[in-house]
Amino acid sequence: MWGKKQLDNPPEKKQETLGETIRWFLMMLFVVLAVRTFIFEPFNIPSGSMIPTLQIGDFVYVSKFSYGYSRYSFPYSLDLFDGRILESDPHRGDVAVFRYTRDTSTAYIKRIVGLPGDRIQVTGGQLYVNGVEVPRRDLGHYEVRDERNELLSGELYNESLPGSDGRATVNHDILKLTDDGFANNTPEYVVPQGYFFAMGDDRDDSSDSRFQKDLGFVPIQNLVGRAQVVLFSLDFRHPAWQFWYWPVEIRFNRFLHSVT
Repeated sequence: MWGKKQLDNPPEKKQETLGETIRWFLMMLFVVLAVRTFIFEPFNIPSGSMIPTLQIGDFVYVSKFSYGYSRYSFPYSLDLFDGRILESDPHRGDVAVFRYTRDTSTAYIKRIVGLPGDRIQVTGGQLYVNGVEVPRRDLGHYEVRDERNELLSGELYNESLPGSDGRATVNHDILKLTDDGFANNTPEYVVPQGYFFAMGDDRDDSSDSRFQKDLGFVPIQNLVGRAQVVLFSLDFRHPAWQFWYWPVEIRFNRFLHSVT
């Protein structure tokens, strides 16, 4: 009998260990989902519309709590409630992730340049907010390749957006390729209540609120979060299967780079 008890003990111990492992895995899964839903979520940058602020291949940390929570804060945009809870207003100059107005399964990232009631216009390539020209300082020539490997060659400027709610001016870089075309000579847009006006920092290679039949004004409810830090960055110049290039495609100079 003694020997039989000794033989029976190991299976019981093994079963208990398996149960603990499953419980630990489920707890970790819950923590990861909670953090991703309520605190921060990583996003990668697949296009050049926010060059030079964000480069193709950047992976950014987006704070989910910056603007409060809506259905778009949750995985699969679960329709649990209307509007936003713990709501906080966005500010001019914020780099924000939001859901595309024509297809909310798609996430966009742009800079907020207009708030409810603002008048936004671009004339001769120059941005105007509420009838006032937004100052910019020429930083010289700038070249970079976009997601199609096409060369973007233009002028780099440091733009000074007026702050909102008493905040200081927001200084950030933009890329200008031309001063011609519709995107550089728009009508004056008046931002409706409950919406914001978004533009890419690559002003001539961005589908944004200037195109009313495309993105248009963005509902504040569509906000997901504010981009704050580039966690790390990869330069996808070679196919993924050419693994021997992986080490040289890491852009260490962009690690923990602040998004402004």
